[in-house]
Amino acid sequence: MRMAFGGIIARRFYHRKSSLTSSPVVSINNGTFYRYDQDSSTTGPEHVLFPNLSFTIQSSPLTAERWAVLGPAASGKTTFLQILRGQHLCRPSTARSFPFLASHEIIAKDPRLRNVQRAIQYVGFSSERGSYGQAGAKGSYMSARYESRREETDFSLLDHLRGNTNLNALEDHRNAMQKDDDDSQLAKVVADLRLESLVSMPMSNLSNGQTRRAMIAIALLGKPEFLLLDEPFIVGLDPANVSALSGLLATMVEQASPRLLLALRPQDHLPDWITHLVCLGPSLRVAQIGRREDVLRALKASLQLEPPATRLVGTGSSRKSVISRARSGGQKILSSQPSSSLGEVILEMSGVKVTYGEKTVLGNWVQNVQGTEKPGLWWRVRKGERWGIFGANGSGKTTVISLICSDHPQTYSLPITLFGRSRLPLPGRPGISIFDLQARMGHSSPEIHAFFPRRLSLRQTLESAWADTFISKPRVPNLSVSTIQACLQWFRADLDTQSQSTQTSHSSGCDTDVEWADRLKFGDLPFSSQRVALLLRAIVKTPELIILDEAFSGMDEPLRDKCMSFLDYGQTKRTRRAPDGTLVSEASENAEVSFQGLTEDQTMICISHVKDEVPFSVREWLRLPESDGLTPVKFGQFHEPLQHAWQWSEIWDTADGQGKAFQYQ
Repeated sequence: MRMAFGGIIARRFYHRKSSLTSSPVVSINNGTFYRYDQDSSTTGPEHVLFPNLSFTIQSSPLTAERWAVLGPAASGKTTFLQILRGQHLCRPSTARSFPFLASHEIIAKDPRLRNVQRAIQYVGFSSERGSYGQAGAKGSYMSARYESRREETDFSLLDHLRGNTNLNALEDHRNAMQKDDDDSQLAKVVADLRLESLVSMPMSNLSNGQTRRAMIAIALLGKPEFLLLDEPFIVGLDPANVSALSGLLATMVEQASPRLLLALRPQDHLPDWITHLVCLGPSLRVAQIGRREDVLRALKASLQLEPPATRLVGTGSSRKSVISRARSGGQKILSSQPSSSLGEVILEMSGVKVTYGEKTVLGNWVQNVQGTEKPGLWWRVRKGERWGIFGANGSGKTTVISLICSDHPQTYSLPITLFGRSRLPLPGRPGISIFDLQARMGHSSPEIHAFFPRRLSLRQTLESAWADTFISKPRVPNLSVSTIQACLQWFRADLDTQSQSTQTSHSSGCDTDVEWADRLKFGDLPFSSQRVALLLRAIVKTPELIILDEAFSGMDEPLRDKCMSFLDYGQTKRTRRAPDGTLVSEASENAEVSFQGLTEDQTMICISHVKDEVPFSVREWLRLPESDGLTPVKFGQFHEPLQHAWQWSEIWDTADGQGKAFQYQ
């Protein structure tokens, strides 16, 4: 029988003698799964999801089984969590059951929890439409989140937390709870996730990290029995909030309210309270499953995977080894870009301050400018410089990027010049048009990801870099066709993940057959592959200014290092697991290099909360203060890649550093 999507009800006949101490929340016994949009009668291996899977999660906290699903990009972590929520077809249909949800304890507690989708909540942080905090909260277009005028549908965070997000809504299911209990739980969740100062803000105005915390809060207020968190520590959380979230999860685990299961990447920190692991292998298969120490020991012995946060999975090389080669001359590192550079000014902000009514979101500080204290943000970026922008969630990083890209309406009225021109014309000087800006910039960000059309093919995704809008007809120069083909072919193993043949070898970049890129749609790709496609879109046309806003988040370590190497090397070199690291590529040997990496004249600005996701060539940095304005804006410069803990500590003011500080020039 084909079960309805989103409405599976746990049936009493699964376990008539169930109890709190014995019934599993999820029980899978030798089940094989298929996607709903595929013919379940298909027997080909490419259509099967986790064949012959056996997996049980006990309901009793006395068992002390605390699970995490571990796997590299595109290994099927999200799919595995979906299976635990009752999604995807199961064969035989009786192989998957939810005994605890049909128990007397659950019926007495809340009969609505018999619905699997309600009892087992999933919180993911990809840009898939329909996820918490995505299309519905972000608005209908990219500039909507920066507008000061609120529409009736611009519901506040408090509205979302209470479930009041319909103009003519009936009584929401959360309102059925006792009001005192409801308010008490709401206050606790808001405090635990540090959302007190944000509850009156429209959900669409929250930063990426703030939105992530809000999504977790919304799920917790639904009082689920089981909470599935898909890669909770990536995309948008600053170090302080990562630490706070880790502490909150540890408390939830101790209280078993709710029960938790995490999906993590190999490089993510594995919490100490995790006792059991499911490690995923290639082709949507389970590689190892069992107790934490047994699984890690077996995987290390088989060389399939080493413990998290110590080694990476698959091909590629660790960031430490790549940077060590960079310092010894193996990596192409661009000039250190001192602040006294005499290059052309690409971007200049002269006292920028962004306000909404009485609330200031950027520039509410006084800055030392050539010995004089002046209000607002004063910042100058020259041709060829590589900048990193850092700051806590809500400090204004994305607002700065929106001003540069002219997505923010206040760009037109603030003292900002781009490529030597303001947005509006001045006496004797024309303004710079949005189309001129787009032609000279490349941009990858969570906002681009959220609004990018899912129906475009992979080739169309890269070609859209030459278009005025995502879906308008691109004007791709003939000389750039080979560059598009080279980028696609170089990353084929990471983009065409469903092709078994691409998993066994690294493309040389010489093959020009990219018909597969016409077949694959952007929306059908895994989250990490979508990130790669948007990164390539940002750099493929060799723009004068490249903006990478958390562009590497969501990638596992080998893929991230491969992308960073491509930024610097292009097709000239590649990385491998061998100790000698970089190798000359076949494309370079055959003089068929179409993309050589960033040039000396290109300028780059990146945003990241993770040290290892900062490109190797970044030298200058800017750290924005928190929105309270109690700390000053901070500038700095390093003469080597950002690899040491003291460098990261200096940026975040957690210890004395050894970098060189400088003022606005």
